[in-house]
Amino acid sequence: MLRFSRKSEKMEKPEVQNRLKRLRNRYRLVVMNEDTYEEVVKFKLTRLSVYIALSSAFVFMVAITSALIIFTPLKYYLPGVGYGNAKQVREFRKLKIRTDSIERALSQQQQYFEHLEKVLEGKVVTKDTQNLKLPKLEDIDE
Repeated sequence: MLRFSRKSEKMEKPEVQNRLKRLRNRYRLVVMNEDTYEEVVKFKLTRLSVYIALSSAFVFMVAITSALIIFTPLKYYLPGVGYGNAKQVREFRKLKIRTDSIERALSQQQQYFEHLEKVLEGKVVTKDTQNLKLPKLEDIDE
């Protein structure tokens, strides 16, 4: 008879304890001068302390970056973030539409004055108004 069983909790505890021991093992980090082999700095570290230090540095950097974006004018350079409330967004859209229409009207007015200037100087291009004699198409019934 074939029987399958799960690992008991007693078997899992030594693995967990081994992991905790590895996290608490002490290591030495030594920075030495290459020319004289003199120890400049010496650190006693564990894997747990390195993990905690790197995690803390990451959280600190995220907090500083978030604070800079939230509390300074940097948020206005991020797309879709720093436009303010809905009223300001509506005003921004209205102003954008107005400036586009003013630019269009200005370009049309400049074009009008250019054409008027050509007419006054006599540089009007006469258009060809002769009738063209085109051959008539034959009615084809098929």
